[in-house]
Amino acid sequence: MRYCKRCVMPDTRPGITFNEDGICSACQSYENRKSIDWDSRWKELEAICDKYRGMNGDGYDCAIAVSGGKDSHFQVHLMKEVMHMNPILFSVEDNFPMTEVGKHNIRNISEEFGCSIISMKPDIRVQKKLMRYMFEKYGQPTWYVDRLIYTYPLYMAAKFNTPLLVYGENVSYEYGGAGYKETYSAKEQLYNGVASGIDEKELIENAGVSAKDLSLTRAPEKEVIDQLDPIYISYFVPWNSVKNAVFAKSRGFHDLTHEWKRTMCVEDFDQVDSRAYLVHPWLKYPKFGHTSATDYASRFVRYGLISREEAVQLVKENDSRLDPLCVRDFCSFCGYTETEFWAIVEKFYNRDIFEKNSLGEWVIKHPVWETNEEK
Repeated sequence: MRYCKRCVMPDTRPGITFNEDGICSACQSYENRKSIDWDSRWKELEAICDKYRGMNGDGYDCAIAVSGGKDSHFQVHLMKEVMHMNPILFSVEDNFPMTEVGKHNIRNISEEFGCSIISMKPDIRVQKKLMRYMFEKYGQPTWYVDRLIYTYPLYMAAKFNTPLLVYGENVSYEYGGAGYKETYSAKEQLYNGVASGIDEKELIENAGVSAKDLSLTRAPEKEVIDQLDPIYISYFVPWNSVKNAVFAKSRGFHDLTHEWKRTMCVEDFDQVDSRAYLVHPWLKYPKFGHTSATDYASRFVRYGLISREEAVQLVKENDSRLDPLCVRDFCSFCGYTETEFWAIVEKFYNRDIFEKNSLGEWVIKHPVWETNEEK
């Protein structure tokens, strides 16, 4: 494994690239901010909002895809209180037991900003079938929910005649990944690798679901998408996850302080809604050798909050440690024993980058703390 010389991101992250100086594409994106005319970008956003504001009379004139999290709080504030739009909010629930802060935050975003939220609660039977299949076959258990998070707002924006559909950051550009491209348009978001389409025939034949069960996982027809104008806020303002969290807390957002200290995370404000969901992002670790701690430690370095050496230590102490509460909630929902769960996880360890130590634990062959790439 090779690691970015500026942050701690490895080259095993799908879609990430390194330049000749050993700097990852995410750090390059952050560095490129210095050359951006943000005043001009802001005027672009104002022009877009001017185009749609009041388009439905007293009705909604834009839509925002939300989870209730820190970024959602910032997006709703920006569109309603700064841009004076009248947004309708769309969300997808994952059916897992929610944390107390998760319950609070989705309610708070509606009450604090005075917005209506329409939430989709997926078919639980279908979700369980697809979770088990996608977990066992691909190590992507929440593919179904993640796919709906991308497709559902598109369908709803079309139904409500709100072409302006607002998303937070362009994940591929901000953090490095498939479809790395700086653009305001979120029309290609479906193909960023997070929840790319899976062959329907495979799911119907192997997961015990029908074509009808999968109807909402399909992208809307091209003519529907062509009528929409989905945008990334991160194109128009310098996106900062920590800054968004600080703002959100000032408006009633709750982090996990006093509720849950997660073993594999180095922050307490991201993806705080449910425990079982976090199994999915953690599965990047056995497959690619990094997960939440690496992601956020790298962001902290880019934001100038910590040194690379401090980031290395955070990764060493946290990245491999999937929280037991995540496992328990996940197994309870899907119907696995913990023994069955860990047996499935075992097969996803990438033997090219992992080996077992004397205790029988999987460890990275070339961890970031044993490299000199930061020097």
